Amino acid sequence: MNVTEVMAELMFQLGIIIFAVRLGGRLVKKVGIPSVLGELLAGVAIGPYALGGIGFPGFPEGLFPLPGPEVGMAVSPVLYAFATVASIILLFASGLETDLGLFLRYSVAGGVIGIGGVVFSFVFGDLVGVVLLPGAGFLDPRCMFLGILSTATSVGITARILSDQKKMDSPEGVTILAAAVFDDVLGIIALAVVLGIVAVIQSGTGSLNGLAILGIAGKAFGIWLGFTALGLVFSRQLAKFLKLFKHTHDFAVAALGIALILAGFFEKQGLAMIIGAYITGLSLSKTDIAPIIQERIHSIYEFFVPIFFAVMGMMVNVREIIAPPVLIFGGVYTLMAVLSKVIGCGGPALLLGFNMKGALRIGAGMVPRGEVALIIAGIGMSSGILDNSLFGVIILMTLITTVAAPPLLSVTLKIPGMGTRQAVKEDDSATAVWDFYSDEIADLVIDTLLTDLRAEGFYVQMMNIDEGLSQARKDDVSISITEEENTVTIVTNKADMPFVKTAVYEVILGLNNSIQQLKESADPKALQKDMFEGEGRTSQDLRSLIVPECISLELRGETKDEILTEMVNILAFHGKLEDRDVVLEDVFQREKTMSTGMEHGIALPHAKSDGAKDICVAVGIKKTGIDFESMDNEKARLFILLVSPRKTGPHIQILAAIGAVLNDDTAREQIINAKTRDEVIALFCNNSGPQKTEPRQEPAEA
Repeated sequence: MNVTEVMAELMFQLGIIIFAVRLGGRLVKKVGIPSVLGELLAGVAIGPYALGGIGFPGFPEGLFPLPGPEVGMAVSPVLYAFATVASIILLFASGLETDLGLFLRYSVAGGVIGIGGVVFSFVFGDLVGVVLLPGAGFLDPRCMFLGILSTATSVGITARILSDQKKMDSPEGVTILAAAVFDDVLGIIALAVVLGIVAVIQSGTGSLNGLAILGIAGKAFGIWLGFTALGLVFSRQLAKFLKLFKHTHDFAVAALGIALILAGFFEKQGLAMIIGAYITGLSLSKTDIAPIIQERIHSIYEFFVPIFFAVMGMMVNVREIIAPPVLIFGGVYTLMAVLSKVIGCGGPALLLGFNMKGALRIGAGMVPRGEVALIIAGIGMSSGILDNSLFGVIILMTLITTVAAPPLLSVTLKIPGMGTRQAVKEDDSATAVWDFYSDEIADLVIDTLLTDLRAEGFYVQMMNIDEGLSQARKDDVSISITEEENTVTIVTNKADMPFVKTAVYEVILGLNNSIQQLKESADPKALQKDMFEGEGRTSQDLRSLIVPECISLELRGETKDEILTEMVNILAFHGKLEDRDVVLEDVFQREKTMSTGMEHGIALPHAKSDGAKDICVAVGIKKTGIDFESMDNEKARLFILLVSPRKTGPHIQILAAIGAVLNDDTAREQIINAKTRDEVIALFCNNSGPQKTEPRQEPAEA
């Protein structure tokens, strides 16, 4: 194919992948499975070994045809390049999120348990390869990759379970999260060492004895440690350099550019690209721009990373993965992967003050594998170390451990009794819940609170950004923070709850002062008065929203509350609302903030509400008028109620479009004096002729 054909095919492929991963992720999340598995399975479904290999007009070999044998993988090099960039972005973000202070200072127990998990997992995984792969030895590249793949831990899954069970600040919860940080860093180091050894084996340039292995390991570890140390020492200077780009979007993308450059350097040194990306993120993790970079690259992350998981799924040969030898190998490997974490992490826990229950909980919490395991598998596949069968084994292990870990951890957490030999501070936890009415306010409170906690010297870690889960720790104080829509839940020790409540109080007080200053510097009534001055843009959406059945030519209410209730009832009567009471409460709440009575006899009550399933409009006329607390103190005669779902819909645009129509004095008076609903619609929609409609039954009076 020429370049034009290659690019055209790539565009089709990327477009299909984007929709497939979104659908797959949403479907599995509905049954409580992490979205990454849905994205992976979506890749399997559309890959060359499944639907993607079926030909159709324009694509005789399918949309995702198998490349030639010279490529050595199931996807095209161009598509795999996208997956490689995605893996770099993923590890760069992981480095930014790594709590380096925790790694260096927080928990001896976490360090010992993390080391135990890595060592046992590597040995168990490697030995499975030695036993089941014909003629393989411990230093066989395939066996070492199986060992490395077994070390990875997906702590985001564990953190979600701990949060749901209110165990984030328990001795087991704190230890698991601390150990997971060590686990991530040690896994990256181990990968560097293994890749160094594999490079020597594949090149055939030297013999491997104990001394040679130590030399290779020393070189790989030295490169990792050297660049990490340089990054940490000069992190402030690096941040200062990035700030020269001024705009936050610019220096965030520039930081990602540094990650790409360092990734390329590490690849040239025979190490993995992801190690260089991780070091870049780790170096910037303690700078003041780290949270900003995380926020600014989030959209790039959301675009690229699901593509990576889909590409990994596309390389799974469905026929091979269901073959009995692969299933048996995968079952044994998965069992060893689980046992290695339970023994490797639970064993040291028994020596560090935990009893059998606590050790089992810690081991179960370290079981799930995830993103990093898939990235390492991709490296092994692209380098020719892993074949389709071994890749299928790894996918099976990742799927099973990720799906099985949540129920396994939940069961161990529900075992009655404490997990330590002696009662400790963290056993006595307390929970505080705040309802901030809106998602926007909750987001603002959380962002400000985390900033204040960092200023207090706390280590703040985003355990699961998509699900609003964070943890802050300082010395023996542990605070778990969860945001679900407009509700914020904080769990900590009872002795630390006064500090938490004081911190939240100070945040709310500060935000309240800022809002008060905003009110003093800007007059909302003056702004409201200016909203619809001049010619405005009408909207096609408005024309489709004003329907005959939701128009009342003679409202019955005599007070503001009665009119609002009557108009909400009109929408509810005709099935426009999911919860009439919730919508009514939200409409009243909006009126308490400031009256929506405008000028010239117009009122535009409106609200975003969880009780609305779609955006909808009701129009009401009261020719005699009522007092609606309007800006010009005139009675309101024309009422347009706009209700939309809280999270979606062009709410403000529709509101502005209504104002644009009513800004015309003639049109306004004609609507108020209209004889039929058809006439109202024609005037709103600028149509010359009336529209026929069926008569409707009026809703019962509120």
